[in-house]
Formats: sequence, structure tokens, C-alpha cells
Amino acid sequence: MTDTTRVALVTGATGGIGSAVARRLAADTMAVGVHYAGNKAAAEELAAEIRAAGGRAVAVGGDVADEHAMAEAFDAVEEAFGGVDVVVHTAGEMLLGPVADFDLAALDRMHRTNIRGTFVVAQQAARRVRSGGAVVTFSTSVTRLSFPGYAAYAASKGAVEAMTLILARELRGRDVTVNAVAPGPTATPLFLNGKDQETVDRLAAQSPLERLGTPDDIAETVAFLAGPGRWVNGQVVYTNGGVA
Repeated sequence: MTDTTRVALVTGATGGIGSAVARRLAADTMAVGVHYAGNKAAAEELAAEIRAAGGRAVAVGGDVADEHAMAEAFDAVEEAFGGVDVVVHTAGEMLLGPVADFDLAALDRMHRTNIRGTFVVAQQAARRVRSGGAVVTFSTSVTRLSFPGYAAYAASKGAVEAMTLILARELRGRDVTVNAVAPGPTATPLFLNGKDQETVDRLAAQSPLERLGTPDDIAETVAFLAGPGRWVNGQVVYTNGGVA
């Protein structure tokens, strides 16, 4: 009997949003490649959790900006489950600071992860995702909100949006959708790190829903784009609770 299980690779799956996405896609009966860059133990734990709940998962490692490492990660998922249908690229780095004082070595490091890393993963996805599949990248609502201190980070995500929209058109005829999710303020360790409670409360109040987003909120949007949302293609989906 042919295995009809859809297969997803989630990069950065040990992060707050990445782990929520991996769990959500597993709940949709997808087999999941749980990708990690440095925290192998966390990835193995999440993969074991998914398997214990009746799903299928395997942990795969690699630097997203290293084309050889990511080719091996895709190979491992294909070997485990027979192919790749969905790629969700949540892996990224966020470093903040004003343009005038921003450390250029930090800029290079972040852009290597966020820009080159996205390009490397998108390149592998373009070569491998099967017909009927989906690619989901991650931007940020700050590309539109223009918060001071976010210039370097938002610039990297602007590049992600450009790649995403162009790749959607390059995959014409493949029946593969390509979209970017652009979260707003979301309660993850990456977002909360270095912010005092007053800042967190102020950001939470900006949404008409008067709260921060949660990783599960973001994962729901990803699940839609990765599953039934076949007519959404070449778009940046602002997933931010209405922050203007």
C-alpha cells in the first residue's frame, strides 16, 4: 500500500513558534522533521513527544545557512518518510538596536541566518517539495510597523518577503504554494528576551484584542497555509491580532 502521509520539515523547531508549528502539523497527521541548529536534546524530546501521541517524527540537525548541512537534513527527512510536502522555515535570529550604534558583526551574523539561511532552505524546498505541497517562510509585522530599534532585523525579513514572493512565481506549474507569515508581538522567549514588563504590556495593548499573540496562534495560520489554504499563494500573511 502506498504511504499517503504528508511530510513536513520544520526548521527552528526547538523555538517557541517552531515547536508549536511542529506539534500542530503533527496533529494534522503529517509526519514531521523536527529541525534543530544547536539543541539536539530539545529536538529529540519534541520528536519523541509527537511519536508518543501517535504521530511520526524524526529530529534532524544543521546550520540553515550551510547548504550541505541542509541538503543532509532534507535527505534525512526523505529517507525517513519518503519525501517532503511542506517546508516551514521558522529558524531565525533577532538582534535589536538603533542604526547609529548597531554592531556590524552582529548585523552580518543575523543576516547570514535570516537571509542566507532562508535562501538555502528555500532552494532545497524548490528542488524537493512534491506537487500539492507548500513552503512557508517567516517575516515579521515590523516590516510594516517600523518600530525603532528593529532596522537590522526588519531589513533581513524584508529580504525574506522578496524571496518568498518571487519563489511563488518561479514554481509556476508545480502546484506548490509559497507564502510568508509575518507575526506581530508574540509571547516567545525570542521576543520577550530583554524587554521589561512595561514594554511587554505596551506592545500587548497595541492589538485590538489586547494581548500578545501566542505560538499556537501563529501555528494555526501555518497549518492553514500548509493544508487547506491552497488558493493563498505568493502572499505575506500578517498574523498579529490587528496591530496596525
